[in-house]
Amino acid sequence: MSAPSIVETLAGDWRPEILDERISDDRSRLRILQADPRIETIDRLSHMRAELAKIVPAVGPELLTEQPRWVHYPWRRAVVAVLGPVAYRQLRLDRNRNKITAAEQDRLGRWRIAVIGQSVGHAIAHTLAMEGLCGRIRLADFDDLEVSNLNRVPATVLDVGVNKAVVTARRIAELDPYLDVEVCAGGVTDDTLASFFDGVDLLVEECDSLDIKVAAREAARERGIPVVMETSDRGLIDVERFDLEPDRPVFHGLLGDLSAAELRGLSTIDKIPHILRILDPDQLSATMAASMAEVGETLTTWPQLAEDVTLGAATVAAAVRKTARGEAQSGRSRVDLDNILDRIAGPEVARPAAAQEAVADAEVSDKDATENILHSEILRAASLAPSGGNIQPWEFVTAENRVEIHLVPERSTTMDVEFRASYLAIGAALGNARIAAAAAGRLGSVELLPPGTPDRLAVLHLTDPAAGNGTAAELAAELPAMLARCANRQPGRPALLDPALIDELHDVVESESGVLHLLTDRADIDACAELLGAADRIRYLDARLHREMMGELRWPDIDRLDLGLDVRTLELDPADLAKLAVARRPDVMATLAEWGAGRALGEPTRDSVRSSSAVAVVTVPGGTPEHYLRGGAAVERLWIRAQARGLGVQPVSPVFLFAQSDEDIAGLVGTPHRAELAHLAQQFRSLSAVPTNEEFALILRLSHAPAPTARSQRLGLKALVRGVDDSGSGIEADG
Repeated sequence: MSAPSIVETLAGDWRPEILDERISDDRSRLRILQADPRIETIDRLSHMRAELAKIVPAVGPELLTEQPRWVHYPWRRAVVAVLGPVAYRQLRLDRNRNKITAAEQDRLGRWRIAVIGQSVGHAIAHTLAMEGLCGRIRLADFDDLEVSNLNRVPATVLDVGVNKAVVTARRIAELDPYLDVEVCAGGVTDDTLASFFDGVDLLVEECDSLDIKVAAREAARERGIPVVMETSDRGLIDVERFDLEPDRPVFHGLLGDLSAAELRGLSTIDKIPHILRILDPDQLSATMAASMAEVGETLTTWPQLAEDVTLGAATVAAAVRKTARGEAQSGRSRVDLDNILDRIAGPEVARPAAAQEAVADAEVSDKDATENILHSEILRAASLAPSGGNIQPWEFVTAENRVEIHLVPERSTTMDVEFRASYLAIGAALGNARIAAAAAGRLGSVELLPPGTPDRLAVLHLTDPAAGNGTAAELAAELPAMLARCANRQPGRPALLDPALIDELHDVVESESGVLHLLTDRADIDACAELLGAADRIRYLDARLHREMMGELRWPDIDRLDLGLDVRTLELDPADLAKLAVARRPDVMATLAEWGAGRALGEPTRDSVRSSSAVAVVTVPGGTPEHYLRGGAAVERLWIRAQARGLGVQPVSPVFLFAQSDEDIAGLVGTPHRAELAHLAQQFRSLSAVPTNEEFALILRLSHAPAPTARSQRLGLKALVRGVDDSGSGIEADG
């Protein structure tokens, strides 16, 4: 027994019945239909013949006298008189001349085209039929038409619940009953893929399944069949000439060597990076990219417009004609109507380019290497301290038996309100310097905010080595753990903390004049996750904060990695890393902000916080620079101790972290987000039970997590220290 055909003949559903009165059986069938009162008989044959006679140059008598036909449309309950097949095609396509020559029309009339997917594919197939660009068309879709499809599929309520391929076939049959149309109402599957390509000259692929997209291209390449695809956002047209390039990689190599077989084993989430590589997220319209972030939140699925689908049908038709002419080449292009229309209204609007930060090689003067090895060790330790966005807002000055730490104001960001984040970071750097000095037996006194240079925030005095009184055993013991300290953004495994460790963490924070509020209850952690996720959403949607946040990110092999956050330290899986390419776009964020949407932007923060064993909120008993300097040491000591006890530690910095007043909030974000941000700050203070006389220093998630896979680097000493030369380009660390 032979395998079943891919073409499914659904009797009376979509194939018109063509009757020739010269044939006895057809004549009898016609009389039965015309006698049925439920069936309408429509005869406008005289009008068609009169129109045919007007064609210039005049058609020959063989067309004027060609035997007409009667066409029965079961779904219409109608029988219609039409010209014979040759005369009908001549008349119907007459207005194509000379955009399509007669010779081209004849050649195209022998083409056999297959169209997979009958939402976007409906408009394409109908356009191909209208222009006479094929003699046979094969339509595939397993799905039925729904009301939500009617915003772009030119069907009616009478078609709802009918297979989409059948709906398309019916519409084409009403346009041209002689066109050979085949329907594959089961769609295309692995089992039917081979037979689907039998006799096909060109494939138009418009399905939703990534597996089938790739499998269809693999099959087309094997058979030397060209493939055309139109993605209705910003008019993307995609052509793959496998007939000319039998070894061409599918999707122009955007998926690498990934095969359809490998894709079938991936989850929907795991497929996202591959889908985004095909779509090219930098080139998506802002509304489409923003909508992708809202699917499952405020949208059922991604949007499509009739205008985009109709444009796509026209573009594919043009690509098919050029392919038939031998003119089309492999590649992709865009017919972006919004961009074109914007240029009509005024000066040409430059297309937004992906933000790229120019990185210049640091110009440093050659200086003699310091002879003071102790200073070098202390400064390296200080430079390993954490700072928001790894901005490293410090500069070091050394003198005999003294190390000074100065603020570098130009490295500040909007969230560094009144330099409070910088003070905290410099306090952490000072804490590291004290540990290194203690380990060397040279720890002396500390001056905070000494008089003199306004940017000089701290001075660490070193004892005379002969005095032998600079040892602080507890601090000195933390040197190895301090050097190993890093941010760990890996997902955690929620588990209870040892009560003894909790007491230890409280003690170490209090020893540096800080206060620790530890959230360990699961309900509190979940509530914390919601608040911090909502704050992160605002950071994405506010234009200035978004620009600064994206400006912090550093990409290996593209950017210098000793300043800012190496994206590898974010521990993003391929799907989230692909989404980041969309989240980087300011136009997408502006669109989400305009919609009041974007909840999904906070999902990574919510997920990471929910995976924590505890959330540590470190506060200081006041809001002065000195409080934050001391708070930095408290944060660093907590971080070092928690990591040394086997916990992963990640700082979480909500936008409101360093805001102490409504005026601070107003300076952080634009008007649309101020009330929400102030409310989130109040809710978080209440949840973490922080009294009004304390200010937030830092929030850290503590988790039982695997080791991080990457660590950010630090600037080399010659970029940080006056009078110190460092041959390395950066110091590997994290913060």
